[in-house]
Parts: sequence; structure tokens; C-alpha cells
Amino acid sequence: MRYLTLLLTMLLLHGCTGAITTPEESVILAEDGALAADVSSDNTLALISSVNDGILVWDITSREKKFQWSHQGEGNNLVTNIHIAPDNSHAVTSDREAFAIWSLISGEPIGFWRIDESSIRDVAVSNQGRGILVGRGNGKVMFFEHETGRRIEFLGHQEKINSVALSPNGFYALTGGNDYVAYLWDTRTGQVIHRFPHSSRVTKVALDDQGRYAFTADSKRDAIVWDVQSGEMISNLSFIQRQKIFSTARFSQDGKYLLTGSPTRRVNLWNIGDGSEHTEWKVTPKKGSRPQSAVVYATGFLPNNKLLTISSSGLAEVWSQ
Repeated sequence: MRYLTLLLTMLLLHGCTGAITTPEESVILAEDGALAADVSSDNTLALISSVNDGILVWDITSREKKFQWSHQGEGNNLVTNIHIAPDNSHAVTSDREAFAIWSLISGEPIGFWRIDESSIRDVAVSNQGRGILVGRGNGKVMFFEHETGRRIEFLGHQEKINSVALSPNGFYALTGGNDYVAYLWDTRTGQVIHRFPHSSRVTKVALDDQGRYAFTADSKRDAIVWDVQSGEMISNLSFIQRQKIFSTARFSQDGKYLLTGSPTRRVNLWNIGDGSEHTEWKVTPKKGSRPQSAVVYATGFLPNNKLLTISSSGLAEVWSQ
């Protein structure tokens, strides 16, 4: 019996290490590591909140640094939330107290706003920088149009917001919080379109740029792909762990796959139709880190069945499917 138990333990441990760990390419984007990152929808730009060099914008194709920004002037960089507009025109950055919008064409700042009421938990920006979505620690979500000054607050949540997403046209927001629910709502009216219930805190949400799917994941076992039009569940991701926390999620353009990253180095490709896992990778941890780990901040689908990841190690890595 003791031998059988040991054998089963070894088999389980072996199964947990089946992830691909050697990238095809690796490029240093932030020498001392990163606090946050995003990859543009067309996978040509990377936005990095670096530990010691402020906010960096990289051209992924040419591997050249385009811009270097400072969110609040001198001092330590504390930006932990960033997002690139789907059309590559603008980016939004935030620390806990303030958010800023930037032009990705000129590299110039457009506006800076401080939030005194409650801490900022997550941000998103729509095409042309028209709308900015700000999720806060008091459960309120603000949609703000900086050019017109129009502002609407969504008050549907009862507890802290953990994750927000915005449709490319800025008309629809997906928000999730500690109140065990995610809402899809209209930013023009504040009206709820769909309510997605969970059995624990909603920790990650994502919207498909094509308007087909929504993804909502909680702190236990439910990670669900929904049909945006009907509000019906399409699949619940299938994994053996008791819980799986997601730090990023992105839908493929062909609508077949969901690519996720976690705080434990893991990157997973899922089949949207049935929620089954296709492949798993593990990004490279930062040299000298103890324990050997890294948070996967951003992912992208590249041509020729390649994938892109950016993690807290400051590395952009390319993987083959």
C-alpha cells in the first residue's frame, strides 16, 4: 500500500510538470522585471510597467522601444493597471490613486485624473480613447469620456471590483467583483444586459473583441465562457486543480480558443466549445527569484500558430502551439 501511494504521488507530480518550459524566442523588455503588461489586439505593441524604468512602449515587430513614460513624475513607478485600446490609438495607465490616458501615435500624455474616493483596481480604454473604464475598491465602476466630460457610474456591485473589460466601441462593459457576480452592462445607459453569477469572488473578466464571448472566472473552480448575445454558458474550463486564478485572458480571432495566464507561470490554451485544455506552457521566472515563479501579465496570438507571453520577469517569450 505504501509503495502504491508513493507511485501514485510520483505520477501526479509528473503530470503537473508536463508544461512546455522552453520558449522559441525570448526578449528582455524590462531589465528589472515588470509590474503589469498588455499586448495590443494585433500583437504589434507591448505596454510594460517596469520596476525601475517607468512605463515602456515596445514595437514587437521591430523590437524597438517607442516611448518611455512616467505616470506621476519623479519617484518609484507604482502603475499596476494598464490597457491598450483595440485600435492601437491610446493607452490607459493607473496606480491606486490616479489614471492617465496617452496617445500611442505621438507618445504624448492626454490627461491625468486623481480618484480620491476609493482605490483604483482595474482600467480599460476603448477605440480612439473615447471611453475609459475604471473599477474601484468601493464597488463602483466609472465610465468616463474625457473629450466630452461625460461620466456615468455603475452601482450594480456591492463589493470591491477586481477586473473590468470594455468592448472596442466603448458601448459595453464587463465587470466582476467580490460580490460573486459579473455584469455585462451598457455604458450609455448603465443598464444591465446580463448577470453572470458565481459561487465565489469574481477575479478575472474578459471580452472578445469580435463581440461573441465573455469570460468570467472566480476564486474557486468556475471559469466560464458565455455567449454575449444570449447570456447562456458555452463552457466551463476543465482543470484538475482545486482552484485556478487567472491573471490574463484573451480570445483568438477565429473564435475557437481562449488563452489564459496565471500568477504561477502557467499559460493555458483552451477549446472554447467544450472547455478542454489544449496545451500548457510555463514562462521563465526572473533570474535569482525565490521562489522560482512569475506572473503572466499578457498573452497574444501570433501568426503560424505561435503565442506571445509577457510576464513579471520582464521577458517577452514566443511559444509554438
